[in-house]
Amino acid sequence: MTSAKYVALSALALAAVLAGSTPAFGQAATQTVKFQVHAINQIAVTGAPSLSIHATPGRTATATSNASTWSVTTNQTGAKVTAALAAPMPSGLTLSLALTPPAGARSTGLQSLDTQPVDVVTDVSRLSAADLPMTYELEANVDAGTTLSGTRAVTLTITGGA
Repeated sequence: MTSAKYVALSALALAAVLAGSTPAFGQAATQTVKFQVHAINQIAVTGAPSLSIHATPGRTATATSNASTWSVTTNQTGAKVTAALAAPMPSGLTLSLALTPPAGARSTGLQSLDTQPVDVVTDVSRLSAADLPMTYELEANVDAGTTLSGTRAVTLTITGGA
C-alpha cells in the first residue's frame, strides 16, 4: 500500500470514528441566592465626665466637661441620636449635653436632659465616625443648695432612618 493510500484510509477511518461518536455537551445548573442587609445602628461613648460647681450665693453657676467622646456607625439614612437621663436631676440642677455631629449630620446644640429622650443629633446617614467631642454642662441655680452630689446615667440612642 502506498503512503498516499495509507493516509487516505487513515483519514477515512478517523472520520468514521468521529462520525460514530457522540459529541460531549456541558451541563449547567442554576441556583437562586437570597440575601438581606440588616440595619446597623451602633453608638458608643468613652470618657468619665465629672462636673463640680463652686457656687456663689444668690447666683446661677455652671461647670462644663469635655472629657468624653462618642462614636457612631449606621448604614441607614436620616437616623437621629437621642439622650435621656435614667433618673431626674435634683431640684435646682440642670444637666445638659451637646454632641459634635459627624459629617453630614446636624447637632441640636446644648440640650437640657431629663428622663424623656431629646434629640441631640439629627440627619445621621450611612457613616462610621469615631471620637467625636461631646460636652456636658451642669447648671446650679439658687434652689440647688450647697451639699448636693450624685451621679446620673445618660443613655444615648440611635433610632430611625431608612
